[in-house]
Amino acid sequence: MKFKTIILMFTFLFLPSALLLAQNNPEQKSEEIFKARVVEIIEQKNITRDDGSISIQQKLKLRGLEGDWKDREIIFDETKFDVLSASEYTVGDKVLVNYSPGPEGEKNFYVIGFSRANPIYWLAFLFALIVIAVGGLKGLRALIVLLLTFLIILKFIIPKILSGSDPLLISIIGSFFILILAVYITEGFKRTSTIAVFAILISLVITGLLSVWFSAIAKLTGFASEEAMYLVGLAGGNINIKGLLLAGIIIGTLGVLDDVIISQVVLVKELKASNPGLTKNQIYHQAMRVGISHLSSMVNTLFLAYAGASLPLLILFSVKQPPFLTFNQIIDNEMIATEIVRTFTGSIGLVLAVPIATFLAARLIKKIKIWRKIIMLLIFFYFPFFLRPDGLG
Repeated sequence: MKFKTIILMFTFLFLPSALLLAQNNPEQKSEEIFKARVVEIIEQKNITRDDGSISIQQKLKLRGLEGDWKDREIIFDETKFDVLSASEYTVGDKVLVNYSPGPEGEKNFYVIGFSRANPIYWLAFLFALIVIAVGGLKGLRALIVLLLTFLIILKFIIPKILSGSDPLLISIIGSFFILILAVYITEGFKRTSTIAVFAILISLVITGLLSVWFSAIAKLTGFASEEAMYLVGLAGGNINIKGLLLAGIIIGTLGVLDDVIISQVVLVKELKASNPGLTKNQIYHQAMRVGISHLSSMVNTLFLAYAGASLPLLILFSVKQPPFLTFNQIIDNEMIATEIVRTFTGSIGLVLAVPIATFLAARLIKKIKIWRKIIMLLIFFYFPFFLRPDGLG
């Protein structure tokens, strides 16, 4: 209990400074983005294109809601632009407006889209409220872990990748510390937690090695998505795009690894406590029978997570248009091959996590005390560096 209190105090000690650093941006730009409200639809017309599709174009009167543009009226004439797919705005909608001065001093405005911040904030509040209402203190710990995960990604993983570090190595290190915090804060400082940490580390390394190997065999470049090309244009050649692909595979596996591994370790502990006469092999085989029954649902969960994010790609299986006429042509496409490699390597790491966690728990449940202290020292020594702008560098 003392350890738990110390680490929570330690975390919140560094939290405010990290958030302040994240807001530091002294650079001033001539281009500006601000919120505005639609106060009048001056003109609206429907444009029928050659392919039969209809595009709505509007001329809007807006009123600024913040900064130098607060309470100032702005006219945005969308009919001047040939927009492929324009949103339809109504009076009262909040929108984001881009302002850029022209070479002759003219003011150019463009409506980027709807302002969605408020609904997202309310959704986040509802999420936190339900987690605490259902989970109580453990739910609160889970929210703390979620916040710390965000900070590690924001203050360590992303800056190190942008600085040119190997994304795969950085993602494994960051993921390991995320899961250390997740396990110890939510589950407590127990032997089972320490065994789960070791099993998670081994599973992450296996997933990383598999992703490296099969992405090399499949000759994946990481440039299959438009986001990767856009990132290269913004950041230049400083980012290892292929490594970024591998890092995404590692981080994408995190969500289910801790759940599977902790369940197996706790199961072994309960079996040993209720049946002291069982040998280590007997405990291992009994726990594996339960673990195997969960595998199908866990693998399906991971597949559905990737499938949901890549639904437009899956629709290509039924389009039957060049270059997607045959099954081989479909899986030869790098976008689809990337999702397949991502799904299978993550699933293999997840499946192997069950016997790894069960074996370690059955063999080491009584011998793990010294390693728990070592891991705690690592947390206290390294965690502050994650909150620095330059990470561990």
